[in-house]
Amino acid sequence: MVRTAVTDSEVGAGRGGVEPVIHVDALRKRYGKTTAVDGVSFSVFPGETFGLLGPNGAGKTTTMKIMCGLVQPDEGDVTVGGVSVRKAPRQVQRMLGVVPQGLALYEDLTAHQNLVYFAKLRGIARTEIAAQVGEILSLTGLADDAHRKVKGFSGGMKRRLNIGIGLLGRPHVLLLDEPTVGIDPQSRRHILDSVRRLADEGVTIIYTSHYMEEVEYLCRRVAIIDHGRVIAQGPIDEVRALAGDSVVLRVPLLSAESKAIDVEALRRAVAVPVEARSGELRFMLPEGSSQVPGILNILVSMGVALDGMTVESPNLESVFLALTGKALRDHESSGGAA
Repeated sequence: MVRTAVTDSEVGAGRGGVEPVIHVDALRKRYGKTTAVDGVSFSVFPGETFGLLGPNGAGKTTTMKIMCGLVQPDEGDVTVGGVSVRKAPRQVQRMLGVVPQGLALYEDLTAHQNLVYFAKLRGIARTEIAAQVGEILSLTGLADDAHRKVKGFSGGMKRRLNIGIGLLGRPHVLLLDEPTVGIDPQSRRHILDSVRRLADEGVTIIYTSHYMEEVEYLCRRVAIIDHGRVIAQGPIDEVRALAGDSVVLRVPLLSAESKAIDVEALRRAVAVPVEARSGELRFMLPEGSSQVPGILNILVSMGVALDGMTVESPNLESVFLALTGKALRDHESSGGAA
């Protein structure tokens, strides 16, 4: 059963009399014996950045492909601006800007040439192309690199250009599918700030990610997907409350001895979900702060310095743990729906 923090009327027919720009209604998609999307429903309202959260393989990308008419659902439908994607996919596509998870760039062309090429493919009037390309190069922070070949760009610069291509035609609805995967922190921050600016300008955005902190930074409402199903949705503060007593203990890995810790042995010792990333350990504690002393004793016995540790409660990672019994990234290598 979906844990929801909103009423049925807000999810579907309207919020304060405002009709949703996007309405996803009971989508299902199967590939052979695998159900990639299993009854997904949510709505997105004008000017909103809506977070679609879940681990790799949860069904986020398949949902996005259905929304932009690239994949036909087995059941259900999506309407964008009141238009059915099943009945009029090309009309829906003209309303959307889409930024796929995979890079869609020509590396032997410059950033400027890529934008001009894709602008022509999108059918933008020649008199408009120069202005739009200039706006996008400025927004993405690539104006100074506009005439460099893309093959010389960093991963973050390529991601920013990928987003820029999705903005051609000044779409009112933007679908962003994992736009910060595999990039440096500076580029990630630039992308997140650019998304905020677009929302401030009235663009309606769906932002998919398995980075909970990004969605918390950008979104007011979220839906969390696992194994193709929405397991929670609603205003972000109310979804956080579904975690109950769960907290996240964060311990920086400061010394060489700490960084050499055997994470698998640590997982066995603490018997709670553990993540090791970005120079720190994160422990998901479903029973709350009462579990902290036992974890700290184990860390001390393994030679981990405890300087700078913090306890955070609650956050969306805690929600995922509370609802599934696993940390978000425990699912990343497990396969499943795309």
